[in-house]
Amino acid sequence: MIGHDISGLVIHVFSTFGNMIWQIFWPLAFGLILSSWIRNLIPVSSVVKHLGKTTPVSLGFTTFLGMVSSSCSYAAASLSHTLLVKKSTVANAMAFLVSSTNLIVEMFIVLVALMGWTFLWGEVIGGLILIATVGFLFSRFFPKDVEQELRQHLEDAQPQKASCGMDMSKMKSDDSDCGMDMSKMKPEHSDCGMDMAAKPQSPLMEKITKSAGFFQMDIAMIGKEILIGVVVSSILIALMPQEGWRALFISNDAGLPVWLHSFLDVIIGIFVAMIAYVCSVGNLILAAALWHGGISFGGVIGFILSDVLTIPMIRVYQKYYGKRPAKWMVGLLFVAILFTGLCVDAIFNGFGWVTSDQTVRALNQSGFGFNMTTVMNLIFIPASIWYYYLGKKANAGMGMSM
Repeated sequence: MIGHDISGLVIHVFSTFGNMIWQIFWPLAFGLILSSWIRNLIPVSSVVKHLGKTTPVSLGFTTFLGMVSSSCSYAAASLSHTLLVKKSTVANAMAFLVSSTNLIVEMFIVLVALMGWTFLWGEVIGGLILIATVGFLFSRFFPKDVEQELRQHLEDAQPQKASCGMDMSKMKSDDSDCGMDMSKMKPEHSDCGMDMAAKPQSPLMEKITKSAGFFQMDIAMIGKEILIGVVVSSILIALMPQEGWRALFISNDAGLPVWLHSFLDVIIGIFVAMIAYVCSVGNLILAAALWHGGISFGGVIGFILSDVLTIPMIRVYQKYYGKRPAKWMVGLLFVAILFTGLCVDAIFNGFGWVTSDQTVRALNQSGFGFNMTTVMNLIFIPASIWYYYLGKKANAGMGMSM
């Protein structure tokens, strides 16, 4: 009997894991591919012109960019990293990160389906407050020396021109770069380790190949963190029943002042999201269960907005920016989300917009079947595999082992 229970639990964990991978694969692949294209195609001058200073206009621009980009948190982290590489301010990059994970159409649709229009407007207003707060906090309180450390980390992580692993200072200027007669080659096709006798690529294919190199480097850098995050969250969701999550929050019967109840719920909501979140759909389903378990309205919004503070995402920040910059990012984001949750709770309770009879409509959590997710995965699974190996080959040819 015990063996049967264990085998059933293992099957449930693997089923949850497979379903999560299926749901997040195409938006993750799409976001990372989009990030690689932005990094390759957008000139530094364009980003500096629009995002090199933190202003209401720049925050509005980053909000719009985030709304039309991928909703996957990991892909959003990659895109915000790309903006920083292109010399965006930290405040603008963080505003983009927030908007691309909380102000997107697919999240709005699921929110209405699960929890009703009140929560949709709570998410919209909360997202806008959070963006403004993030812009203010990061522009005023992110230390200059920490930003310099972050910039240095980004610069050190950028691929250098290939020298084939040789000390070029010991070679004569007319010597070949890789033991090949470079005088017989066109300069633009002189990448080390590549078959220079091959037919030159078209301009479009050259751009695709270079972009694929950035894609492959991103996967090599954060792929392990993404996989660990999905595995851990699959186990948590499979082992912890919804009633267990509800028990973490303070009941309405506790008799606490409204402001204290809201404050504690937002704090708890953020910490629960940090260990439980993987994909937006699963997060919203859990948010609906928590709402009916007694969490405050601001706690729900704080929980949903905390998708940028999950443990796997924090590890990604450390990889991208270094430990000290990542700590400051997490700290300021935490303060911003806490402030936003309290503001939303005060606004909606103050105007009497929060009702206690929210209905939860059943939502099939399985992504399998002939639906939009299946169609997009059938496109992006083979495309991303091809794109990855194209980038791996390009990076290997340039002497970069990732």
